[in-house]
Amino acid sequence: MGIPLTAWLLLPHDQGYWFNLDNAPLAVKRYREFKKWTSKNGLKWARIGLDIEPDIRIFNEFKNGFFEGLWAVLRRFRSRRHLATARKAYLDLIAEIRMDGFPVESYQLPFIADERKARSTILQRTSGILDLPVDHEILMLYSSFYRPLGAAMLSSYGFQAQGIGIGSTGGGVNLEGIADTLPLSWEELQRDLKLGSSFSQDLFIFSLEGCFHQGFLPKLVDLDWHQPISLPLQARRRVQFLRCFIQAGLWKIENLWLLLGILVAVSGYLWFKKTHN
Repeated sequence: MGIPLTAWLLLPHDQGYWFNLDNAPLAVKRYREFKKWTSKNGLKWARIGLDIEPDIRIFNEFKNGFFEGLWAVLRRFRSRRHLATARKAYLDLIAEIRMDGFPVESYQLPFIADERKARSTILQRTSGILDLPVDHEILMLYSSFYRPLGAAMLSSYGFQAQGIGIGSTGGGVNLEGIADTLPLSWEELQRDLKLGSSFSQDLFIFSLEGCFHQGFLPKLVDLDWHQPISLPLQARRRVQFLRCFIQAGLWKIENLWLLLGILVAVSGYLWFKKTHN
């Protein structure tokens, strides 16, 4: 019907489901299988989408308890070499996709923006996400997962987003027991759409089936984009403070040896000055 479609690539659950630091070879294999399938069926795509998230099996660990999930994350901590190897594999994959004539877009957790600000790799080496240069990046600012600060999260990260993912309206992966799984109401969805449109003209709603089951599709057609909304300024300040705390923590951990070196140097200088006076 001439509707442009992006192919959103995923793996089986036992391979991590989303693309991440640990399954780069499987991601490459998946794309090549997808390319053969596309050619066989004469399909056409506007873009190829890479969903960059932690291994879904980690989320299942959190269903057993917070500390079980935290331990699952910490025991997967990777070296810089591991990160560099995986990143090169994904960069080669992105180059291959572009050579095949497809622009590449990625779906990223919003905290990747804090990782960049801190010039850190700690989140990537801990969670398995990767910071990849693509043609178009969408930050998944799903306010339903961050209640009651959902709109404030969208407002805070929206400034740094090329495209904004809004959700969840229902459907997709079951994260019950880990995150707020109550879908967005119509009032919340239209608030997020209007708020998101003040930062980007590329808005993505997760998901189509959720919108269908809640009867949102006709309402989206008639949405009044000019109706004013109130910005969550106080809540946004709280999110901004939290982000500054996260960024400072990431920088300190990333530069721990540098900080220890400075501390030793200053201590040595003070000791030397004291003993030679």
